[in-house]
Amino acid sequence: MSLKIAFLLMGASGVLGLAIGYVLRWLLLSAQKGSMELQVKQILLEAKDKAQHTTGEAEQEASKIIQEAREKGDEKEKEFKKTEDRLIKKDELLDRRQVDIDKEADEIKKKIESVREIKERIVKIEEEKEKELQKVSRLSVEEAKGEMMKIIEKNYEEDLTVRIQKLEMEATDRLEQKSKEIISTVIQRLSTSTVPDVMSTTVDITSDDIKGKIIGKEGRNIRAFEKATGVEVIIDDTPGSIVLSSFDPVRRQIAKTALENLIADGRIQPAKIEEIVEKAKEEISKTIKEKGERAAYEAGVFNLDPRVLLILGRLHFRSSYGQNVLQHSIEVAHLSGMLAEELGADPQTAKAGGLLHDIGKAVDHEIPGTHVEIGRRILEKFGTSENIIKAMQSHHEEYPFETLESIIVKVADAISSSRPGARRDSLENYLKRLKELEDIANSFPGIEKTYAIQAGREIRVFVSPEQVTDMEARRLARDVALRIEQELKYPGEIKITVIRETRVIDYAR
Repeated sequence: MSLKIAFLLMGASGVLGLAIGYVLRWLLLSAQKGSMELQVKQILLEAKDKAQHTTGEAEQEASKIIQEAREKGDEKEKEFKKTEDRLIKKDELLDRRQVDIDKEADEIKKKIESVREIKERIVKIEEEKEKELQKVSRLSVEEAKGEMMKIIEKNYEEDLTVRIQKLEMEATDRLEQKSKEIISTVIQRLSTSTVPDVMSTTVDITSDDIKGKIIGKEGRNIRAFEKATGVEVIIDDTPGSIVLSSFDPVRRQIAKTALENLIADGRIQPAKIEEIVEKAKEEISKTIKEKGERAAYEAGVFNLDPRVLLILGRLHFRSSYGQNVLQHSIEVAHLSGMLAEELGADPQTAKAGGLLHDIGKAVDHEIPGTHVEIGRRILEKFGTSENIIKAMQSHHEEYPFETLESIIVKVADAISSSRPGARRDSLENYLKRLKELEDIANSFPGIEKTYAIQAGREIRVFVSPEQVTDMEARRLARDVALRIEQELKYPGEIKITVIRETRVIDYAR
């Protein structure tokens, strides 16, 4: 009995414990649920605030973007409006042109119709004539044509020949007239002085007493001066002047400047001479650089290597027949540019070729070879454009004319050299030199006639093909060249061209 009661009490206590545990768990869960709800509410509030803040910023950014888009849209609308206005104007212009074209097309159609009617009438007349000829001669069309051509050729052979010659002469005259107009226009457009300066090698002195100071004790001063400058000083009985002699024009100018400065200073002694000469060299180097840059700027030629400009500036101290070579080069550049514009060539290439065509003369006394070959090597060394080299290398016909610009530079060089007043060679000496050249060539047997051209730079010798063979013609050219070298004095070189030919002319029609 007591066991039952114990079991019942144990069961009741277990049930009561479960009930109490359940109640406690329910209370705990309720407390946690309330805490979680508070956290959720707090998170929702924070998210709502953040969302409102983000929404505000997004609205501001959106407003800004919308405003910028509107401004860009207004700009685009303005551009489209301008484009539309231009297109409308173009359409109107095209409409007007189309109207003109339509009118011209109608006129052309009318002319074509008129020509067609004339052709039809001509065809009918020719058919009628052929029928009549066939009736009269009883010949076929081809036979009749042949007979007619023979008759026309026989009766009008002389007239046809005269007509062909007249057409040839008229074409030649027109070409010559056009070429003269182009060249004369270019010469008139070039406005430069006709007598350029020449670098002098004579130093004027105020008193002959200075000559003794320049010579110095036992010739010390003059020897020191000649050693420092590389120039020979000639002091003679000529009053008021001292002559400086050297093959290098730059050396002569350095010596001239140094001597003038020494005379002005008055202290002429070996140590002072070396100092003054060094200053003169620096001064002339600056002058050479300035002259080269100024020449390129004046000619409108840019992007040249500075070393090329330095060599170009040396031409300021070089002259040919009294014509300053640098000024001549600038003049040739201007002429080449104008001729290129007239003839449709490249003006910049022609200008550069004209400016640099004589650059080899700046150092031709130091380097063997012709000034054309020397100039070509200089330009190749310093990376000058191949088109410019081709333009400058043919002005003495040492190289073939590969471009139109090369022909233009040759013509411009001839214009600059031969225009009135450009060179100081007198007319008498000029004519005498040409006559001597022709007389030398004419003195050889087998020569029919000789012409000195290109201001005495070329001789063209025409030989009799019956008396002189091809091998003899080659030998004759060399003999004439050797004879000229022995008997005449001249600057540069003279080209001898021996021509031996039998000429037969006919026409293909």
